[in-house]
Amino acid sequence: MTAIQDQMPGNNCYGCGPDNAQGMRIKSHWEGDESVCRYTPKPEQCAGPPQYVYGGTIASLIDCHSVGTAISNYYRKEGRETGEAPEIWCVTGRLTVNYLAPTPIDQDIELRATIEECGEKKTVVKCRVYSGGVQTAEGEVIAIRVADSWRSG
Repeated sequence: MTAIQDQMPGNNCYGCGPDNAQGMRIKSHWEGDESVCRYTPKPEQCAGPPQYVYGGTIASLIDCHSVGTAISNYYRKEGRETGEAPEIWCVTGRLTVNYLAPTPIDQDIELRATIEECGEKKTVVKCRVYSGGVQTAEGEVIAIRVADSWRSG
């Protein structure tokens, strides 16, 4: 199964872009009505205590997984394959993160996102973060659909 992000041509995003060699390159897939991502943190993504993941990394994971979910959902609503022309793009309008517990750096992270609301240009995505089966964070992303011309600046 091809990841959502790998179906988006020209994706250079630090968090999810397969075209960014220095990025995190997350991979999201649909499992029913949830979009799921599993990510292995790197030692350099540590917080002050090296045994925990830096909160900014967690926020980036929530952001990129949720925006990718919103983009893919728009394609699904239109009955098209993700990445099919004309391309659909969204940007982050708002990101809210609640940290519930420290996230251990020596375990994979699982993100589970659901579409809470989807309009013509705005999607609300809820995302939960787990490590070792324990929920460590939750977030909400408002993804805004933009014209493809947004990419060309």
